[in-house]
Amino acid sequence: MKTRPTVLYDVPGPRARRRNILWTVLFLIAVAAVVWWVVASLAEKNQLEWSKWAPFFTDARVWETYILPALKNTVIAAALAMVIALPLGAFLGILRLSDHRWVRGAAGTVVEFFRAIPVLILMLFANAAYSEFTDISPDVRPLYAVVTGLVLYNASVLAEVVRAGILALPSGQTDAAKAIGMRKGQTMAYVLLPQSVTAMLPALVSQLVVIVKDTALGGAMLGFSELLASVRPMSANYGANTIACFTVVAVIFVLLNFALTTFASWLEGRLRRGKKSTGAVVGAGAVEELATPGEHMGPTDGTK
Repeated sequence: MKTRPTVLYDVPGPRARRRNILWTVLFLIAVAAVVWWVVASLAEKNQLEWSKWAPFFTDARVWETYILPALKNTVIAAALAMVIALPLGAFLGILRLSDHRWVRGAAGTVVEFFRAIPVLILMLFANAAYSEFTDISPDVRPLYAVVTGLVLYNASVLAEVVRAGILALPSGQTDAAKAIGMRKGQTMAYVLLPQSVTAMLPALVSQLVVIVKDTALGGAMLGFSELLASVRPMSANYGANTIACFTVVAVIFVLLNFALTTFASWLEGRLRRGKKSTGAVVGAGAVEELATPGEHMGPTDGTK
């Protein structure tokens, strides 16, 4: 039986296949050894006892008092940051493509400045600014600071994603839009942005996942009552079950991000199928409406 040739790599011979199998077996043995060492260490320190894990299955107060309120705060902070950062990032990304140098320069300065600062420092600065110059209650000030830091940093990153996605489109798209008389704003809104969304979606979702995870920074430094911050009071009240608390919180974060990426994958597939199935044709009337006044395709009486 002949193996099918591939242009991506050379088909390994018998010796290479044996070597690959050997390295695979050794790698699996090493992973199993590490897992065994971790489990044995946890068992030695009594971290695998049922008494430390039982509260999450038998005591509803753990969820009602600690996990669910913290999860609510995490979702609120992440959702607010996403809702604000996405349009702001798209706006900054479009400004970076402006024909006016001063607009490109101003947008580029904002993007590069906030993208270069760690998000934790932005949160700390925002918290200090709200404390010094506003009357926001100390109870909700950490939420404002966390959302502000997440928005400033992630909007700057998303701006570069949007700019790269638009620049990745073939130049013929813009040329075709100009040929039918569309202004630059119309070209961006009706031609470039809709086509670039599908290409940008994986990078956008990756950044949204970062937003969800970075809410934990507010709990670590600002006292924001999010998921990670709930570990300490839970562990203190349920027999120093720190490993169990961290494990449950980690699983919740995984489920949150998995739900987000699953929805994004579904949306991306739907958008791609919609592009393949569409057969819309732009009529002459629609072209004339998009064209600027006085810039129609030319006289129709045969004169030049």
